Amino acid sequence: MSSSNSQIIPPSSTEPRKDERSTSSPQVLPNGGLRAWATVLGAFLVQVCNFGYTSSFGVYQDFYVQEYITNASPSAISWIGSINAFLLISGGVVAGRLYDRGYFYPLIWGGSFLTVFSLFMLSLAKPDHYYQVLLSQGLGAGIGGGLTYVPSVAVTSHYFSTKRALAMTVIASGSSIGAIIHPIMLNNTISKLGFNNAVRASAGLVAGLLLIACGLMRTHMPVQQRNSSVSLKAIASDWAYIAATLGLMMFSVGFYFPQFYLQLDASNHHLNQNFAFYSLVILNSSSAMGRILPGFFVNRLGVGNMITAATAMCAAVIFGMIGLSNATSVVLIAIFYGFFAGSYVGLINPLMASLSNSVSEIGLRMGIAFFFSGIGGLIGTPIGGALLTEEFIWWQAALFSGVSHC
Repeated sequence: MSSSNSQIIPPSSTEPRKDERSTSSPQVLPNGGLRAWATVLGAFLVQVCNFGYTSSFGVYQDFYVQEYITNASPSAISWIGSINAFLLISGGVVAGRLYDRGYFYPLIWGGSFLTVFSLFMLSLAKPDHYYQVLLSQGLGAGIGGGLTYVPSVAVTSHYFSTKRALAMTVIASGSSIGAIIHPIMLNNTISKLGFNNAVRASAGLVAGLLLIACGLMRTHMPVQQRNSSVSLKAIASDWAYIAATLGLMMFSVGFYFPQFYLQLDASNHHLNQNFAFYSLVILNSSSAMGRILPGFFVNRLGVGNMITAATAMCAAVIFGMIGLSNATSVVLIAIFYGFFAGSYVGLINPLMASLSNSVSEIGLRMGIAFFFSGIGGLIGTPIGGALLTEEFIWWQAALFSGVSHC
């Protein structure tokens, strides 16, 4: 890669803040090139397999409640997806720190193996054996995803300066693409192949994509450059970062409600079953657009302004779930919530990068923020499920989820 393509990080709304007390030399980033974009593609595939799979839990929620784990309540079943999401996100507090210390490859390969192994174990779970599904899908796949999520995103920050926000939003769109692929595959194969074989086929797809991803991603900066001391005390006194972290946690309380329950909601309102199957596909197709488009405007409009607008629109759309009654309302909710929730998710990583003093602490700051986000996701859907009750009182759960976005 020629030196003419390299540049020093310039100040911008989505780049790390300069620490005036830092004495380290400026870090030169290639800001593109084959190796950089190959790493972006690899990180994109990781999101397809991890967050994309987690966002597809609505398929499992519907199937478990109505057919496979009928001896458990909707709230108890939602704990499986919530624990998976919690470990996937909050695992970054450990994985981010290890990444900053130079353990990128062990995290990526080890986490990918655990994810695939856990999905194959899920395929062996028996009907009404709740603990088997919880251990494999909730704990195993969650831990595996948690080891790979933050490192796969953070590694790209070492390749880009002015294009960092665009690269990160492209990566974030991977979860939406995955949440399109996996529901279509699962909804069509479970009815034809049975639960066990359908999950094995899904696990095989995940294994192939993660193998490609691990082969594509490469680190750019040597360990000694990245292993600079990061002061936890300085992070704890950064009020802008603390406010952003608390906001992320509150948003996550209600974030998964539409993704976990929209398909069940459509089915419960006696809409066509095939249409109900594709409600998540519509939501996540819109989310993919919402994650990519902000990357082209964030430097002009500001990451904070765009995130604020996205959260307000998400709250308004979730309140609209109270009035869901027909196919048109399902489509509108799926399109609008998917787009604005996708915009929010796509902007989180650029926000964390902009709140970091240097690239050496991006992994840790992301990990801490996502840990608290994971707590929000962990408690949100079970509370929503409890408010929903076995009588399916939808307005209570939608009201709680919408308020958490405000």
